[in-house]
Amino acid sequence: MPPRDIGKHRHDGIRPTSRSVEVTSDGQPAGRHRREIEPKELSKLRGWLQPIFATPAARIGLVAGLACCLGLAAAVETRDANQPARAITSVAAAEQAAARAAAERSLAETQQRASRSDARDVLTPTETPAPTPSATTPTTPAATPTKSPTRKQTPRKTTTKKATAPAKTATATATAKPKPTVVAPVAGLTQAQMNNAATIVKTGVNMGIPERGLIVAIATAMQESNLYNLANTGLPESLNYPNEGTGYDHDSVGLFQQRTSTGWGTVEELMTPAISASKFFAALQQVFGWQNMSIAGAAQAVQVSAFPDAYAQHEGAATTVVEALI
Repeated sequence: MPPRDIGKHRHDGIRPTSRSVEVTSDGQPAGRHRREIEPKELSKLRGWLQPIFATPAARIGLVAGLACCLGLAAAVETRDANQPARAITSVAAAEQAAARAAAERSLAETQQRASRSDARDVLTPTETPAPTPSATTPTTPAATPTKSPTRKQTPRKTTTKKATAPAKTATATATAKPKPTVVAPVAGLTQAQMNNAATIVKTGVNMGIPERGLIVAIATAMQESNLYNLANTGLPESLNYPNEGTGYDHDSVGLFQQRTSTGWGTVEELMTPAISASKFFAALQQVFGWQNMSIAGAAQAVQVSAFPDAYAQHEGAATTVVEALI
């Protein structure tokens, strides 16, 4: 039966394929470049191959061949899997080689330009600075040590001057301390009265008495002796010591008119202004809460006078004297 013509876009019951096909005598399409194996040829091929693979040696060979094929396929796969890394490595190597070649070309071009132009003399100093730093380096350290000793000597001189200045200041301060003993009189006092007041204040400061206690002592001495160191005609021994006048009240002597018969001390002690003042401050410290008392109340607590309110009249003047002395 002759084959039917097949149109380009249309065919009669035959599915188009990518190859040109032909229709065999039994109505089945066949490729143009291959011939269909007929059943007789298949049976001949089967009959020829069956005795070969029937033997054990042939089967073992077949299995071995299959194993080799599988191993080869695995090797190909492994090579394909590793190929990207090798490709990357080769690309990086190629880039490095290209960069190296470009640098060499640039260097060659620079050398050629230098040899052709008049700038050859300018390029020579640029290459020379390599050894120059080594020559300059020894020169710089040599200058540095010479300057450093000079700088070290300067602080030593400065330190000596600073040490000398505090010494002078301390000496001046020590010299200025005795000045309160010659302070000019205030509050209508004479120089002798001011000197006695200075002795009382100095004694109290040395004993750690606060300013209020100093005012109590000055007000007491103003009331008792008018700030004079008095002897007593009724106690002839008191006349043997330096004094600034005499009193007559029992056996009372000194700035605070303290009595030797009541245990204040010896006549000599009570006629010495500094000792007499120290005994007054010691008695004041024994009075509980004297800091919270009035000036007159604190003075009365020590003196036990028949006129307790008399001390209050001297509070203002005593404050002025203490402020002038401290």
